[in-house]
Amino acid sequence: MAAQIFSLARLPEHRPAVGAPAALSANGAIRCHIWRGASGRRYAHTVSSLIECPPVPRAAYLLVRRDAGGNRTVLHIGHADHDAPTLNLARIRQRGATLGVNEVHVYALAGTDSERRLVICDLRAGQFGELAAEPSHAA
Repeated sequence: MAAQIFSLARLPEHRPAVGAPAALSANGAIRCHIWRGASGRRYAHTVSSLIECPPVPRAAYLLVRRDAGGNRTVLHIGHADHDAPTLNLARIRQRGATLGVNEVHVYALAGTDSERRLVICDLRAGQFGELAAEPSHAA
């Protein structure tokens, strides 16, 4: 098994970008959740239900199952890499339905593909303990 070392120190802190997808709660406020990577860095994600998720630009995302008690379980961490936001959304919904998730958490603040890959590796290592690990099927 090959190993690759990533430097997370090069990632600049980002401010919310204009045009980043926003998820609104019932009272009209943007819903967000902070996920921490293995590096200790925090990433603010907008939160949408799988059904109500808007088209997604190039971004990192987490597919999450949230239970009735409010506990969140990450089942997949990936990236939307197509130029067409609606195609990204279709792929997210298909994968999410397969895994049985009910929330999509989108991090759209990484500006380049290489920054997105670093964010994904950091989040995977922070959530699953290994860079490539994730649950293989819905529980």
